[in-house]
Amino acid sequence: MRKVYLDHSATTPVDRRVVEAMLPYLTEKFGNASSVHLFGQEARAAADRARRQVATLIGARANEIIFTSGGTEANNLAVRGVCELAESHGRHIITSAIEHPSVRGAIESLEKRGWVVTRLPVYEDGIVRIEDLRSALRPDTILVSVMMANNEIGTIQPIKEIGELIREERQRGHPFLWFHTDAVQAAGRLPIDVEHLGCDLLSMSAHKIYAPKGTGALFLRRGVRLTPQQVGGHQERERRAGTESIANVVAFGAAAELASREMAERNEHTRSLRDRFETAVVESIDDIAFNGDHERRLPHLSNISFRFIEGEGLLIHLDMQGVAVSTGSACSSGTLEPSPVIRALGRDEELARGAIRFSFGKDNTEDDVDYALGALQYAVESLRKISPLSRQTAPVS
Repeated sequence: MRKVYLDHSATTPVDRRVVEAMLPYLTEKFGNASSVHLFGQEARAAADRARRQVATLIGARANEIIFTSGGTEANNLAVRGVCELAESHGRHIITSAIEHPSVRGAIESLEKRGWVVTRLPVYEDGIVRIEDLRSALRPDTILVSVMMANNEIGTIQPIKEIGELIREERQRGHPFLWFHTDAVQAAGRLPIDVEHLGCDLLSMSAHKIYAPKGTGALFLRRGVRLTPQQVGGHQERERRAGTESIANVVAFGAAAELASREMAERNEHTRSLRDRFETAVVESIDDIAFNGDHERRLPHLSNISFRFIEGEGLLIHLDMQGVAVSTGSACSSGTLEPSPVIRALGRDEELARGAIRFSFGKDNTEDDVDYALGALQYAVESLRKISPLSRQTAPVS
């Protein structure tokens, strides 16, 4: 059976060039970067080089990059770290209704401790409105956290405009106000310049850009302070304790450099595959709905709701034919609830439960797309024949 992987928003295969870069640090170059001897300093130099590579990907300075265990830790460090340090100046957070579970969970934990949270709507197109954010700002607002690109529907938020608004607020006498963006899905897929965007904190993850799982990074603008969430060590300038995984850090750096160099080519390729896929779906399958703005979205991602079908059933049916897709965020898999992201668009429960995410990668081919289309057509037809929803809505003969 052919295998076709269309779940690159969940994770990506490790690029062989990235493997080659990290291998020496899994074998002979095994030193602890905190050690003062030759082995340790060799590891330290490798980490510093990777830090520069990751910083270059987003237009930051190397000393503004904090390595973490992944995007979830980076988001937790950003949200909790800033809020806990600035608690005496206010206890109000503004976020969007479609944040990743790691941001949503961190904010909910603060909410249970008495923080007030405003969740901005995203409307049918999945995009926040600047006027809503402006209206939500209060004198006690400490943090605005809005993701750069959504992990389920791919919509790209107006991050630059949000950054400009935050700067204006500071100039008007609101100094204890910071802006965080979760760029886990965007970094390496969209051109990013933190100076241009005006964000104070930005989260990234290595395994979304063809590096191994287990490493992420937080951009922390120079001058911004936070409360460390892991203590007991002096690593990462005492902002994140724990011995660095040098091999994974090196891999992240290599992947970041490749992404910087190949971004335009990768995006052109995945956009072409996605558009080919969507055109064929529209021509061959009825009763579907595309989720999120059709233009302001990541180039590799398509989220489609199929009426009269449970998304989990469609996912399993496709998997049995060798096609890997997703019903939503990999970090919230296992839940039986309909996607809160799709519901936030105003979709009814049926469409939310029938949503499938197809996310293409740099190594996918047109043959992959064509095979996946055939599998999808067969799966939809088979499931609708036995769907009680389909029978209930069929016209009476």
